[in-house]
Amino acid sequence: MFKVLDIAGSAMNAQMVRLNTTASNMANADSVATTEAEAYRAKQPVFAALLQETANAAGVQVTGIVESEAPVIKRYEPGNPMADADGYVFGSNVNEVEEMANMISASRSFQNNSEVFNTSKDLMLRTLQLGR
Repeated sequence: MFKVLDIAGSAMNAQMVRLNTTASNMANADSVATTEAEAYRAKQPVFAALLQETANAAGVQVTGIVESEAPVIKRYEPGNPMADADGYVFGSNVNEVEEMANMISASRSFQNNSEVFNTSKDLMLRTLQLGR
């Protein structure tokens, strides 16, 4: 019965990583750099399901955070102090609309797992009260 709490807890932790990564992407959406290599690239967490019967564990694990392979934006802004010798700056490849949708999805997933956690806890407490 306690496995449900572990699974919901690990899922909430994974969604917190997703929310923090999305917040970082949104904070750097308008950043610029002098070179393409220095430009901020959107990041996304990678999740994996834990199904280990031998370790008696289940849930969600964050296996890493990957950078987007989408091209960065090259803009001609010769007055920008970050411009290269040719007058170009390189902006991040963050898609703000996708990030907002990702943030809403992560928030709802966290909320759903929180409800599972609380409902399971309440059911366990009620089961214990039956013995009185």
